[in-house]
Amino acid sequence: MRWQWQLDGKADTSVDVPVYDIDGFENSARTVKELHDRGAKAICYVNAGAWEDFRTDQKAFPKRLLGERNKGWKGERWLDIRRLDELRPIMAARFDMCRDKGFDAVEPDLTEGYRNKTGFPLSGEDQLAFNRMLARLAHDRGMAVGLKNDLDQIPALVGDFDFAVNEQCAEFEECEKLTPFVRRGKAVFHVEYALEPEEFCATTQRLGLSSMRKKLELDAWREPCG
Repeated sequence: MRWQWQLDGKADTSVDVPVYDIDGFENSARTVKELHDRGAKAICYVNAGAWEDFRTDQKAFPKRLLGERNKGWKGERWLDIRRLDELRPIMAARFDMCRDKGFDAVEPDLTEGYRNKTGFPLSGEDQLAFNRMLARLAHDRGMAVGLKNDLDQIPALVGDFDFAVNEQCAEFEECEKLTPFVRRGKAVFHVEYALEPEEFCATTQRLGLSSMRKKLELDAWREPCG
């Protein structure tokens, strides 16, 4: 399935693809309607696993939930995802925003904090509980939800999520871990940053992934497979 992924600013809606994944805060209901009028679906990107100091709701997060800085991303700090009771209403409000703007689905980002240095002793079970909470929040609002990366937990989570979004599985030689989604008829939206299309497209197309090359800043530029 052809798709576009743009998180840098307001979406460029001129790309002729059936699925757009765009920033939920940076884009309006008018942009989502424009995509719908063209027959495209719109996925709402939100950061679920880390706090960002530039979001309009950044003061809603209690300081005790903020951990280590997310290396390489200015203004981000990992969240203590064990605190489901405190995070649930904040994430629910973000998903309400996505629903109210008319989005069809949600892409919650940073859903594998347990594999990173977050400042909290997170376990795989903590991550499963948090990710399933996100899936329920989306489904309760009538939206589909995608699992971002978190490859090792796909066998446990493939039934909870409606599609997958992956970065760099070809570069790290782990794309086959995404096949449980494909076998269930669920899309896998995949990007590479460092590899040329001729280095990954044949493999990912054989596996049934929806692949393209993007720049790391995720602006409108894209180089799709096929």
